[in-house]
Amino acid sequence: MLINFLGGYFFPCKCGHPYESVRGTRFRQWATERIREYIVKGFVLDDERLKNPDHPFDYFDELLKRIQDIRTSEKRFYQKITEIYATSMDYDPTSDISINFFKTVQNKLHWAITEKTAAEIIYDRADSKKSNMGLTTWRGEKVRKGDVSVAKNYLQEEELLSLSNLVEQYLVFAEGQARRRIPMSMNDWITKLEGFLSLNDRDILNHSGKISHELAISKAETEYEKFNQMRISMLDQEDGDFEKAIKLIKVKIESGKK
Repeated sequence: MLINFLGGYFFPCKCGHPYESVRGTRFRQWATERIREYIVKGFVLDDERLKNPDHPFDYFDELLKRIQDIRTSEKRFYQKITEIYATSMDYDPTSDISINFFKTVQNKLHWAITEKTAAEIIYDRADSKKSNMGLTTWRGEKVRKGDVSVAKNYLQEEELLSLSNLVEQYLVFAEGQARRRIPMSMNDWITKLEGFLSLNDRDILNHSGKISHELAISKAETEYEKFNQMRISMLDQEDGDFEKAIKLIKVKIESGKK
């Protein structure tokens, strides 16, 4: 038989039962779901065995290792949260709840720390007149255009520390759930994230913010063009002063020879 899903791709699958029989139909449905889960997630979980710790192969041990890897990774804070979410026993990246979570998790974290969405942080703090355009962190030796559209790059040291602590608490909780062998659903992780924010006396974002992402990026890139032009002018001035100094030294050397 052929199993059809994910954009029309077909996968051959042998079935020991007549194709149109009840058992054959059930097997085809079961196999389709297992294969879909494997392709989407990269692994398949057996919920019944998850609940049975006496089984020789312990999925919770695998889950614990995965969470520990996420904790020690160098990924951005909100990426760690989304990876924890992806360990949900019912994880489906195409579901409405997942799509909404991925869209809002970054803003939820930024709002909890600054009471601004990512777009509002960029729009309010991008300033060509400030040192390094208002950025506190960036990749490489100097601020480049790609750096100015990242909200985290504008956070102050104390804000970054608060964000780091908040995410670490959440990851420690996730590790604890795995150690205690408690399966977590997508809704569980979302509820727990908002619970952690409330527990830390942080406001919960329940709107989309006043500034759109497009407007924030437009302003940041405009400010960058001004900032970069001033930076180029300053370098030209420094080169001019250097050349003048070299000429003056040469004149003094020539005068000393006479």
